[in-house]
Amino acid sequence: VQLQASGGGLTQAGGSMRLSCEVSSRRTINAYNMAWFRQGPGGARQFVIGTTYDDITWSADSVKGRFTISRDVAKNTMYVQMEKLEFADTATYYCAARGGSWRHYTGESDYEYWGQGNQVSVSQ
Repeated sequence: VQLQASGGGLTQAGGSMRLSCEVSSRRTINAYNMAWFRQGPGGARQFVIGTTYDDITWSADSVKGRFTISRDVAKNTMYVQMEKLEFADTATYYCAARGGSWRHYTGESDYEYWGQGNQVSVSQ
C-alpha cells in the first residue's frame, strides 16, 4: 500500500486549503481506516482527523468545525478540507491508513501506512 499526498503551501490566517492523499493498493480505499496527522516544528506527530472504512469521522478538538475529511472511492483518494486556518495549524501534514475497523484510532502507532509529509504554512 502506498500513499501519495499532494497539496499544501502558504496561506493567510482565515484562508482555506485542501490536501489530497491517493492510495495505491490492490484493495479499494473503503477497505481502510484513514487519517491525517500533523507535526509542528519541534513537536510530536499528532492526530488531526480520521475516518473509519465506512465513513464514520472524528477529529481533534482543535480542528472541530474547521476541518472535514472525505474520500472519493472512484479516485481512491482521501481529502482534508481545511477552513478558517490559523497560525497554529502550521505544520507538516501526513496521511495515514490501516486495515478497516470500527474503532476510532488516534495514535501514530495505530497506522501502518504513511504518505510523505506536505507542508502547510499559515501566516498571521
